Amino acid sequence: MQKVIIANWKMNPSTLKEAERLFNNTIKAVSGVKKIGIVICPPFVYLQSLKSLLSAKSHQPKASLGGQNLFWEDTGAYTGEISGEMLYSVGAKYVIVGHSERRAKGENNLEVNKKIKTAVKSGLTPIVCIGENLRDENHEYLNFIKKQIEECLDKIPKDFLQKIIIAYEPIWAIGKGALPATAEEFREMKIFIKKVLSDKFKTQTMGNVRIIYGGSVDEKNVQDFIENGQADGFLVGRASLNPKKFGEIIKICEALNN
Repeated sequence: MQKVIIANWKMNPSTLKEAERLFNNTIKAVSGVKKIGIVICPPFVYLQSLKSLLSAKSHQPKASLGGQNLFWEDTGAYTGEISGEMLYSVGAKYVIVGHSERRAKGENNLEVNKKIKTAVKSGLTPIVCIGENLRDENHEYLNFIKKQIEECLDKIPKDFLQKIIIAYEPIWAIGKGALPATAEEFREMKIFIKKVLSDKFKTQTMGNVRIIYGGSVDEKNVQDFIENGQADGFLVGRASLNPKKFGEIIKICEALNN
């Protein structure tokens, strides 16, 4: 199964010129990569221009573009929203849904559920973010994660599972100065997530569902997460704004890809 590395630029950089420079430098930094799926999720306003740059690059790697969010309706009086079809039409193939920064502004599991359905219907691969605020000694955070999964994937057809990426991103591991989860903590959570999915969808075929890690990812910890955490990839925030660091992350994953 191909590992996937996703760059979440968030609300960066400030201008189109800077975005094009960052994109070009990122592509140069990962030249020669063939085994790893690369997805770059810039702010919406840059997607069209970056699609043009991507189309002009016939060499490896064949990176894809993604959106950072979407709305669950196709059209209508929804000021400021972006539909799945709009994203797809400007070159996006993926979309992040349920990111903790959006949940902190009030987004709930029901809304994430509707966004997942819309994304798949629009031809997009949803990157579904889940993660707890903190880890308590009584392990209640496991029930929190289970609820997120069950509600976010409520009434999702079993066949959709192969079209979804689960990004485990513990909130306590996000942000400057935060400590990432350990590879062992992620491996245990990956096993737990697969168990919840298996029980919910009444299937044992979880092998093709990619579960990736996000939360203070950098070039210093990805090897441990792959070798000891069995991560299927990464959702990279701050480090994705540094082409050299992001390139190192990709090349480490490429070298370890089985």
